[in-house]
Amino acid sequence: MTAKYILAMDQGTTSSRAIIFDPSYSVVALAQEEFQQHFPHSGWVEHSPADIWRTTLNTAKTAITKAGISPKQISAIGITNQRETTLIWDRKTGEPVYNAIVWQDRRTAEYCNGLKSQGHEPSITKKTGLLLDPYFSASKLAWILDNVDGARARAEAGELAFGTVDTWLLWNLTEGASHATDATNASRTMLYNIHLGEWDAELLTLFNIPSNLLPTVKDCAADFGHSSLLGAIIPILGIAGDQQAATLGQACFNPGMMKSTYGTGCFALLNTGDTPVNSSNRLLTTIAYQLDGKPTYALEGSIFIAGAAVQWLRDGLGIIDSAKQSGELAATADDNQQVYMIPAFTGLGAPWWDPDARGALIGLTRGTGPAELSRAALESVCYQTLDLLNAMQSDWNQVADTVLRVDGGMVASDWTMQRLADILQSPIDRPVIAETTALGAAWLAGSRAGIWSDQAGFAERWQLDRQFSPKMSAQERAYRVAGWDQAIRRILTV
Repeated sequence: MTAKYILAMDQGTTSSRAIIFDPSYSVVALAQEEFQQHFPHSGWVEHSPADIWRTTLNTAKTAITKAGISPKQISAIGITNQRETTLIWDRKTGEPVYNAIVWQDRRTAEYCNGLKSQGHEPSITKKTGLLLDPYFSASKLAWILDNVDGARARAEAGELAFGTVDTWLLWNLTEGASHATDATNASRTMLYNIHLGEWDAELLTLFNIPSNLLPTVKDCAADFGHSSLLGAIIPILGIAGDQQAATLGQACFNPGMMKSTYGTGCFALLNTGDTPVNSSNRLLTTIAYQLDGKPTYALEGSIFIAGAAVQWLRDGLGIIDSAKQSGELAATADDNQQVYMIPAFTGLGAPWWDPDARGALIGLTRGTGPAELSRAALESVCYQTLDLLNAMQSDWNQVADTVLRVDGGMVASDWTMQRLADILQSPIDRPVIAETTALGAAWLAGSRAGIWSDQAGFAERWQLDRQFSPKMSAQERAYRVAGWDQAIRRILTV
């Protein structure tokens, strides 16, 4: 019983996962459980807080069993989570007052537009690095207080607690002993001043949020409490939001390093070091991680639809049987056809931020078939990534010769990664360990526990599976990118 393991709890939007790593950073066991999505009205997305907690606890227990280890061999727990999703619960009973309002939820759009019309967005962006959008937690929190009977009075009386998903899990794991979050999750609430490192009193007043609802903010690697629910007393030593955890898992510790996660959507983070870079291109300025009281900042761009475009080909059109098939078909597409898919099914994210834009297929001919549509869907992710990278380079002139580290389900496609390298004209690094989000959370906990290396040692252990280098000619690339630029401007509404 000498080996020491790290348990990473990875609570996502559609499922909860638990992964156990050994001292050499290898995955020993993984458990995953999906849970129900709730859509009570158009544009509303909710989760049952009980489902979030139940599946997180179940997968942790299952992973320990699969690993064939004793809970006493787990040195620490690290938590990573879907960001911005908002919960409020009773401090005494632990009972939520309402379902979790998910980051995708748009119910507070009118409320946010009202604040914009009053001129509040510049001040909010200056303090938080965020845009005034329903995406973030503040307006969701205000909605619960204003629409759940008795919630505001109970909050003002100190009876309720607010948290993002990490805080909800921590509260339950510690059986109510710890009400805390980390700086990365706090930075996504639109209530946290990322420059001062504290909850902002003026923003709390603007959104009418009682300060006694809020959790304590700590470093990403910190003593968050202990849990005795898994068969042993295990310290919880690491917390980071999912995209920031992936940045850590990719060992993007140096300014100028960039990671991009390709799942249902895509999230790209560029490490800007100790400098919070203000964006002129509607990118987000956020905290990449905070260690030893020192925040490291990032520019972040969000692509709403990445892998979901391939899912649409499969489930909506029925022209492919699996996501893997899309790459195989794309490789056989007619090069003489220039078909562009603009996957704005739910609007466009950064750098456009056009919620009213809608999807389009441009350049169709009678010869267009499943192969050309598959290529257009996969290329749309590459072009959108280029838009993000161009915006980041415009905002921060230190971005030069960027090597992009990638993760997520789509990166298994060699064709897609090669086309990404061609479109970006930049090397693409795919890691050996694909579970970068969980790995980042595990590194926070493992390094804090003294089991794993510090930043330098962890960066040295990062392993490359394959690097994709640009092969497309500059002339062809310029022609294809020009076609994309023309296509996307046809659907913009702002």
